[in-house]
Amino acid sequence: MLHEQTLQTLNEMKIFGMAKGFAERVSHPQNGELSHAEFVGLLVQDEKTYRENRRLRRLLKKAKFKHQASLEDVNYRHPRGLNKQTLLQLADIQWILHNRNILITGPTGIGKSWLGCALGNLAARSGYTVQYVRTPRLFETLRQSEGDGSHLKALARLAKTQVLILDDFLLASPTEAERRDLLEIIEDRYATGSTIITSQLPTKEWHEAIDEPTLADAICDRLFHNAYKIELKGPSMRKENNDDKSQGHKP
Repeated sequence: MLHEQTLQTLNEMKIFGMAKGFAERVSHPQNGELSHAEFVGLLVQDEKTYRENRRLRRLLKKAKFKHQASLEDVNYRHPRGLNKQTLLQLADIQWILHNRNILITGPTGIGKSWLGCALGNLAARSGYTVQYVRTPRLFETLRQSEGDGSHLKALARLAKTQVLILDDFLLASPTEAERRDLLEIIEDRYATGSTIITSQLPTKEWHEAIDEPTLADAICDRLFHNAYKIELKGPSMRKENNDDKSQGHKP
């Protein structure tokens, strides 16, 4: 009866991890050998783990990743110029702590978006807020926000995100309004957050693609400063992944 009352009290106090741990631990005879301090210590750890897992689920849901990807599953067999040492360095998350950007370029189907999501997944699992968005969709959303008066709030949310993933960057030359929004986003995030960008265009062509010298100077200067550049090349990986799946292999 006492156990049931304790469980009810823990749940009423919304200490759900501790409640679950208590229910599981009191049913195992070996836990009877623990001291009170040891038993309480384990329950505290149960609550900590529960809260960490709940926060992680929330971060992953909010990120809206296009791919469920992780650095542990990166394919190094495909000849695309991917440097394993660079990814090992990025796995250390120091790039997030120092607000460094990551610029991933290469032809379609080479795995840019997947790699960007894998880096974002790493950030979320390390406790950072992450948002994935395709750049054309972002511009569309910002254009709509101008109509309902939420434009500044939308820009503020992007600025507060610790790791922002802009996929399909510069698929087309941006309009004047899109250039201004892009500068605001990059300026707000400069030295305060990390931005991961994937693009089919090599970085040397970004200035011309932005198509306005003054704004292009400002945008590229802030993006390129102290950034990691991953330049991928080679044939599309999609055919290889489809062949692997048809043979029962992991991509």
